[in-house]
Amino acid sequence: MTRKLFLTLAAVVAALVGALTLIAPAFLLTTLKGAAPNPAALVMARTTGLLLLTVAFMAFLVRGHADSPTMEAVLTANLALQLGLIPMDPMAYMSGAFTTIGSFAPNTVIHLLLAIGFAYYLVKLRKALAASRRPQ
Repeated sequence: MTRKLFLTLAAVVAALVGALTLIAPAFLLTTLKGAAPNPAALVMARTTGLLLLTVAFMAFLVRGHADSPTMEAVLTANLALQLGLIPMDPMAYMSGAFTTIGSFAPNTVIHLLLAIGFAYYLVKLRKALAASRRPQ
């Protein structure tokens, strides 16, 4: 898979989840997460949805860019995001906020796969940038 295709897929995933979270936060919380919605949770879900749409838009915009320090920053930030998100849903399940394994397992797997992808392309990019800096 090329980095462009990976970033396109990552953008699609973030856009779909972001749109659902922004437009139908109560559905997401009750049906997919098994959590009881309240006004604060709905606001935070919508905020998260908008944030995910922004992350998707950025990934889509840079997907065809060449190796550069800026691409390195984009990949690094996305890797940090995925690594930070991996424990979130399992912690919500363990605390009782989410009520079923299905409320967290799919997201956790997606975040893990995205983290692996961002790490892979980050390492590959760093090697390419280092090679381009070496004197010929």
